[in-house]
Amino acid sequence: MAKNRGKEGRDDYLFGKDFMKRKIKEAVSDMSFLLERGYGESSSCELVGNRYKLNKRQQQAVKGMSAAESAVKIRSSKELEKHTLSEKEVIIDGFNQIILMESMLSNAYVFKGKDSAFRDLSSLHGTYKSVNQTEEALRLIGDFFKVNKVKKVIWVFDQPVSNSGRMKSKLISMAEKYGYNWEVILENNPDKIIAESKLVAVTSDAWILDRVESWFNLIRELIPATYEFVLHP
Repeated sequence: MAKNRGKEGRDDYLFGKDFMKRKIKEAVSDMSFLLERGYGESSSCELVGNRYKLNKRQQQAVKGMSAAESAVKIRSSKELEKHTLSEKEVIIDGFNQIILMESMLSNAYVFKGKDSAFRDLSSLHGTYKSVNQTEEALRLIGDFFKVNKVKKVIWVFDQPVSNSGRMKSKLISMAEKYGYNWEVILENNPDKIIAESKLVAVTSDAWILDRVESWFNLIRELIPATYEFVLHP
């Protein structure tokens, strides 16, 4: 088991200085402007990255925070508040939300996008490994939906990712132990499954958010108000 999730040695310099924060905010504004005018995500990020002399990790953060204004409006119109969740079924982008929670509980930097969704800098690279905060992350998610009387939670994981089967077994065991109404499925293309579902999606993946009927911003509800390591656009 890995110790923590997400934070690297130079992150406090890359994201913690006032000058860096201002520079990244300006880059997000410029990239969002380009996206609204039809420029591609990769080319827009490269352009602003070069302009502001951002390294790859900073560019990744800028990409996660940026969005065209038209996309922000569409995503906002489909976002649900927690008081509407009672007796609804939700479908969770499993690794996406778990890793975000692990990063937050590890005091890693997370980034609030212009669309209000939170993103981090972790990536799977075909393999998922639990960290010290995994159990707490799952309990926080499970308890939140239980308290808010969600009818059923369907977890979807990327089957080709190493240890996805182990995660499924862990969630089934936790559901039995704590009385969570969970279903866990493994799919080769989980993004498509979630995007085409009629259920409330729980994800921060921009591609999915543009395609779902409705979504819920779970991380916004669970992130502490005093959290130090969140950057806003």
